[in-house]
Amino acid sequence: DPLGPGLPSIRDWTLAHFEFSGYIGAPVVTADPEPMLCVATVGGSSAGEALLRRVIDAFPIARRRLPRLRMVVVAGPRIDPAGLPAHDGLEIRGYVDRLDELLARCDLAITHGGLTTTMTLTAHRRPFLYVPLQNHFEQNRHVRHRLAAYGAGRCLDWPSLTPESLAAAIVAEVGRPVGYRPVETDGAERAAALLAEVL
Repeated sequence: DPLGPGLPSIRDWTLAHFEFSGYIGAPVVTADPEPMLCVATVGGSSAGEALLRRVIDAFPIARRRLPRLRMVVVAGPRIDPAGLPAHDGLEIRGYVDRLDELLARCDLAITHGGLTTTMTLTAHRRPFLYVPLQNHFEQNRHVRHRLAAYGAGRCLDWPSLTPESLAAAIVAEVGRPVGYRPVETDGAERAAALLAEVL
């Protein structure tokens, strides 16, 4: 897209003014998935409570078809775990230390369209469902574009998402082999080389 009427494209302008290191993060460690573990996480704000409640409503429906399914719901700092419904096989946590490690070994994750979480799942090659916040430009435009470039995740539309349709998506996606494009792992080296040029 252009920066505005009569202006260059965002991509062309950005490439002309910035250098890119790629992703910098902990090495991706292949972890054995925990059988039938689904993790739902929506970040640090309270905006994800509606999605978590929809996920929790879908869980017993999905579990009737997959009796071994279990779920960990991560409420985050601004959603009270005690205020969320409970079900057998469902664990609700307010905080998970090293959430990336839990995501690395899940059979499925459900999240909003945040870039950090979705790219962590992409790097670890885990199947995931993501539901961008409505009217959130970055999640609906940039993150969705980035994930499409990697062939990663399955996007679900919030207005049409019912517990039944979400349960069907969980059953279809849990444990599914993925064919994502590999995430680059040389970002730190590239960043160091770029910095060395200006020192």
